[in-house]
Amino acid sequence: MPNLEHSFRALRVLHAARDLFNQHGFHNVGVDRIIAEARISKSTFYNDFQSKEKLIEMCLTFQKDALKDEVFSIIHSYRELMLFDKLKKIFYFHADIEGFYHLPFKAIFEIEKLYPTAYKMVADYRNWLINEIYKLLLTLKITASMEDAHLFLFLIDGAMVQLLGEKRIDDRDKLLDYFLLMVG
Repeated sequence: MPNLEHSFRALRVLHAARDLFNQHGFHNVGVDRIIAEARISKSTFYNDFQSKEKLIEMCLTFQKDALKDEVFSIIHSYRELMLFDKLKKIFYFHADIEGFYHLPFKAIFEIEKLYPTAYKMVADYRNWLINEIYKLLLTLKITASMEDAHLFLFLIDGAMVQLLGEKRIDDRDKLLDYFLLMVG
């Protein structure tokens, strides 16, 4: 039973930290705020996570694993979907400020210097996604290039910037349709 209680407590901390990081950024949220939100003691936090850096790594690992699972599901489980539909599902899954990609997207801009190990995990995920997109594009067009796959990720990033902006412009459909027209 103690292990189960420990697991629930750790999950509560991970969820609280993820929500706080999403709302306020990595630099604006300290350990004291996380432990207050998760309702645990500071000693418990450091026993479970050792440091804010380890917590950030765990949060990003959780997000990265969920992202990979869903992308694999879209690519392999939806066999009846046409390639364009798979790309659309991947795009909208990532270009969502309430989704799993929001935290890794924030990490790109906020943690490179201070938390390089966590930053590398995000960079590795992005490279993995580019390779998966490239493989999909090759099934559509033999002349597809890695640049096309990079462009797809840049479209996702651009959509996230627009959604997070003060004016909250939602041109995701226009961006994606233009990309699909160009590669199709």
